Amino acid sequence: MSAKLQVLVIDDDAVVGRSFNRVLSDKGYEVSTALSGEDGLETLEKSNFDVVFTDIKMPGMDGLEVTERIKARCPWTPVVVITGYGTEDNEVKASVLGASGFVRKPLTPEMIENITLKAVNDGEKPIDVAEDVVEQSVDSIEAEVTGDVTVTKQVNSTAKNVGLFFASPFIALGYVIALPFVGFYMFIKLGREAFIKKHMSE
Repeated sequence: MSAKLQVLVIDDDAVVGRSFNRVLSDKGYEVSTALSGEDGLETLEKSNFDVVFTDIKMPGMDGLEVTERIKARCPWTPVVVITGYGTEDNEVKASVLGASGFVRKPLTPEMIENITLKAVNDGEKPIDVAEDVVEQSVDSIEAEVTGDVTVTKQVNSTAKNVGLFFASPFIALGYVIALPFVGFYMFIKLGREAFIKKHMSE
């Protein structure tokens, strides 16, 4: 990786932060730690992070409040809630607040690495979706323009055919009216040529 991904771990147990640092530092991540929700929010004001992990049960501000405040400030930043007191109610609350994940202690190195990778990928999805929407919008506009050109050509072709349809009787009538005059002219022309040939032979 050309630039290390920034990870913030907010947990009142310093061992947790050291565990994240030990597992992720060799994987291309730079890990920062905070021992309380208040300290974590202050750290977020100074730097941008690709992923934030927060413990749910801490003195003072708990992890759910931390999640809510982070998502209010930086809605694009993935937040993963970690806890040793996991309940279904807390999972639902964390999900409603916009948490990208909810994992229970104890965390193994594999769990730390996998959940971090998943959170980073989830954080990149809105950008991908936005690009797709732009591309689809451009494609739609191009399709509409192409469709408009096609429709215009079809309208012009149809108008031409309709015009020929209505004009054909008049064209035919013109031929019918002109035919006798053409025939008479040809008759006079042939008679004149015959007359000239006769007198020249004499």
